[in-house]
Amino acid sequence: QVQLVESGGGLVQPGGSLTLSCAASGSIFSINPMGWYRQAPGKERELVATITSAGYTNYADSVKGRFTISRDNAKNTVYLQMNSLKPEDTAVYYCYGNIKNSKWSRYGTEYWGKGTLVTVSS
Repeated sequence: QVQLVESGGGLVQPGGSLTLSCAASGSIFSINPMGWYRQAPGKERELVATITSAGYTNYADSVKGRFTISRDNAKNTVYLQMNSLKPEDTAVYYCYGNIKNSKWSRYGTEYWGKGTLVTVSS
């Protein structure tokens, strides 16, 4: 069984910073990619950023230049450093991982965390 557990959400003022973490545990051979999605009230879940095991990153246009995704492969952990936060960044942030359980797995399985709430408000 695989679990993704997020941490680091909370209330922050506009212009502030916050760092999210997500640790994967369980039967894991590889995770590729890992990433973050978010869902604001009344909106669909959207991509925020992803990162491959080799370190290649992809960002939504709305967060480019403000958010930085990184990962620690040895710890199966992904981070999201969020700077210059705006009220429109308010959402539940979900950790995502495409995980192979063994070296014989041909395809990965998508796993999601339960989400952590980020509120940007004065």
